[in-house]
Amino acid sequence: MAPTPLPLIDSTAWEHPADRAALNAMRALPGFDEVVRKIVGFLGERGARQLFLAGAVKVGPKQRPKLDALYSEVLETFNWPKRPELYVAQTPFVNAGAYGFEDPFIVVNSGTIALLDQEERRFILSHELGHIISGHTTYTTIAVIIMTLGLRSLPLLAGMALLPFELAILEWYRKAEFSADRAGLLGVQDLRVAGSTFLKMTGGGAGDDTIDVDAFLAQAASYETEGGLVDKTLKMLNTAFRDHPFGTVRAAELGRWSTTEQYRAILGGNYPRRGDPKRPLNEDMNEAGGYYKEQAKAAVDEVTAAVGRAKDAFSAAWNKRGGDGG
Repeated sequence: MAPTPLPLIDSTAWEHPADRAALNAMRALPGFDEVVRKIVGFLGERGARQLFLAGAVKVGPKQRPKLDALYSEVLETFNWPKRPELYVAQTPFVNAGAYGFEDPFIVVNSGTIALLDQEERRFILSHELGHIISGHTTYTTIAVIIMTLGLRSLPLLAGMALLPFELAILEWYRKAEFSADRAGLLGVQDLRVAGSTFLKMTGGGAGDDTIDVDAFLAQAASYETEGGLVDKTLKMLNTAFRDHPFGTVRAAELGRWSTTEQYRAILGGNYPRRGDPKRPLNEDMNEAGGYYKEQAKAAVDEVTAAVGRAKDAFSAAWNKRGGDGG
């Protein structure tokens, strides 16, 4: 059964409160805009495409037509008028991404296509389109550069205090994944499809054995709820330099959202449209109900504190160098 279309849906319908809080806090870092401006100016649109598309094949009506048709359905579900280019890269690593600055594009690894069935691929394409509609791709492109090349390899950033910047942008990107996961769920409108996608991306396919989505979701819930201070500290250290949160955490977070009135209202056609006035973050928080409200508030508090620590370190380094722009 095809997903219910969501005409003119705005990205604020699915954006996670912690994503928006982290983005605002990250942008407030002293010198943040300068770092972003230098990286974007150095790479440019052409450089970003060369970096991510050198080993990729463009999808179209004659090149992977089934994937191209599925992508068209995803675009129709979100009523998105543009068609970002879609590519497949030959690599066994299971991943996908949305990259670029002014003209973003999507890259899906061949390992991902081999692992997932059609509806799970729909979830991945919806997730990546969610990143694009939310305007994430400039920062996600920089995050991937951090993870693959390292900012210190770029001579244009010599002399700048980069560790706080790296920590802040990766902390935001982990939270931005929660937003894109919600877009993925809206693209398939079936939590079990999302759960099976996370299961396979976390532990691989079944092969000649059996895998169980319910057991995985139970594992996800236990990861989030068990353990004391030491466990929480280890979890924080485990994710400090990751660009994605753990699959178990993402599955648990998405499962919670699927039970909220917000999600049910979207499927019922009650959601913000593109062109509507943007609502402040505190209004979203006030309207979140019951358990989810507490979870969302805790997530916002957590990311605000993390980025706040990065901001303090960045400010100290910036003041030491006199804020002269390097």
